[in-house]
Amino acid sequence: MRRLNKIAVVGASLAGLRAVQALRREGFEGEVTLVGAETHVPYNRPPLSKSVLRGDDDVTLPGAEELGDQWLRGRQAVHLDVQSRTVTLDDGTELGYDGLVIATGARPRRLDGVHTLRTLEDALALRAELESGHEHVLVIGGGFIGGEVASTARQLGRKVTLVESAPYPMHAGLGEAASRWLATHHERNGVELIRNVRVTAVGGGHVRLSDGRSIAADLVVGGMGVVPSTEWLDGSGLAVDDGVLCEPTLFATNSTDIVAAGDVARWPHGLFGGEMVRIEHWSNANEQGAVAARNLLAGPENAQPFLDVPNFATHVHGARIQTAGLPHLGDTAGITAGSPEEDRFAVAFTRGGVLVGAVAVNSPKDLIKLKRAITARETV
Repeated sequence: MRRLNKIAVVGASLAGLRAVQALRREGFEGEVTLVGAETHVPYNRPPLSKSVLRGDDDVTLPGAEELGDQWLRGRQAVHLDVQSRTVTLDDGTELGYDGLVIATGARPRRLDGVHTLRTLEDALALRAELESGHEHVLVIGGGFIGGEVASTARQLGRKVTLVESAPYPMHAGLGEAASRWLATHHERNGVELIRNVRVTAVGGGHVRLSDGRSIAADLVVGGMGVVPSTEWLDGSGLAVDDGVLCEPTLFATNSTDIVAAGDVARWPHGLFGGEMVRIEHWSNANEQGAVAARNLLAGPENAQPFLDVPNFATHVHGARIQTAGLPHLGDTAGITAGSPEEDRFAVAFTRGGVLVGAVAVNSPKDLIKLKRAITARETV
């Protein structure tokens, strides 16, 4: 372990929390300063679009209690000076460091008049709206947040319209067979699905679509994706392009004292031919925060590349949908188990004959097998 005295961790969500825990587990005895934009103790975000909207406030994130009060809540980083090794906060405080973990995550794309869902406050505000008597919920975007909100709203007895700009919900991430099945699954569960159109305006109780239609809606929720939170790095000299650009070891490009982890990190993944990836899912942040911290302590010459296979899971209208690897890289896809007609199946994606991704619907054991094969770079 190289000698570091002061480490700053900017971002107090999952990746930041795991980084702090890893630093202490590895025996780092110096000063650790964790900076969090929210006033809450780090919490679990996946329940926000599901159980929290149904009235369950449990968002406990194991390990968060270890932080105690020794961290800066409700503070945001506004500037980084890599030469003087200082992070400036929104209250003017300057934090010096000799090691920095960037874990500032991402923020949702917004549209005027549309509820977004990223924070606990967002979820509680949306829950209050759902409880206030709105009968018709229109969801923009059929990704995992939009799909889960649509599913939850249907469970609560609301009429739901889902507007998706792609041919099918989650088409890019799930591929043709699974996304086509998902579209049918939404419709069988009472969701009005409008595909291949975009929302152009929201206001006056109506949503206007790119094909000229206007739809009345009591409540509009957006699941339009996120943007990595890197604006505070403008002028810092760090390379930023859809996230903080990193080496395979998660060190920021051309840096020996800065690492990045979670939604904000973009790095060349060694299992996929160095494909540049930025992963926005829970499991990635959970593992990457710890690896980034350990690599920071080890130093660039002793750091290990981050090679975890990306994986993701969601529940929509009672169905479990899982992915592993990077299905969008595949040049061929084939169903390896079950069938869409059975509502239970798995799809393997290959590139040049090598397995690069998998999708499973209500088929977790098949997903596990395919994930192991992706890790082993098996040919099909």
